[in-house]
Amino acid sequence: MRNKQTIELLKVSCLVIVLLIFAGTVKSQNIDPSEYVNHTIDLKEQNLEFYWQDHDAKIFGSINNLKKWLDNKGRTLVFATNGGMFDRYQAPIGLFICNKNIMFPLNTKVKGNGNFYIQPNGIFYITLDKQPVICKTTDFSIQNKIEFALQSGPMLISNSIINSEFTENSNNLNIRNGVGILPDNRIIFVISKKTVSFFDFAKYFRSLGCKNALYLDGVISQTYLPSKKMMQGNRKFGVIIAETTSYK
Repeated sequence: MRNKQTIELLKVSCLVIVLLIFAGTVKSQNIDPSEYVNHTIDLKEQNLEFYWQDHDAKIFGSINNLKKWLDNKGRTLVFATNGGMFDRYQAPIGLFICNKNIMFPLNTKVKGNGNFYIQPNGIFYITLDKQPVICKTTDFSIQNKIEFALQSGPMLISNSIINSEFTENSNNLNIRNGVGILPDNRIIFVISKKTVSFFDFAKYFRSLGCKNALYLDGVISQTYLPSKKMMQGNRKFGVIIAETTSYK
């Protein structure tokens, strides 16, 4: 009799353990899309460019400054976000190609201060035939078919795999923004509304179907996107990524 009771108790205990594990797994996999703001770009239909200096070699420095400059050029700013990390002079700390010109060289250092050096870091670039690419720095090669490129880090996802440097349930929480390539080859930019870990941020990109995604920056990040009631733009940045249209 005792043996039967013991067996039944073991069965119940095992069931409880399984349910707890399942509940924990479901919880860890839950993703709330409302905690993120997305903007997609189809390079066949939309104009996306990288900005750092104006025609007089003056650094734009902020989204608001870029918007004023574009207004004077007869162009409307549709979307903008900060593009990667920079030094105290607001200069990119990694590769930057603008209008086919290499403004800053590839940074191959694997150790240093800041998130840029979390390995692997990567490159987001656009070819002359309007193909978006995100790849690891180690997989990148300079070629004259690139119109725009910037280096940032770390890679959030590489070939659908979340960066092994990230820790699930980490307490390292920040506002974060990044860029990924969707299965239909559109670009998707994401900024979190709330503080989020690297792991959960990467997991969100993977839930969208991105095979590769790159981290742009953290707590200082801003997005200008009037269509979604985001009008941020006063902070100092290096490179700014922006979608524009011409006045009709």
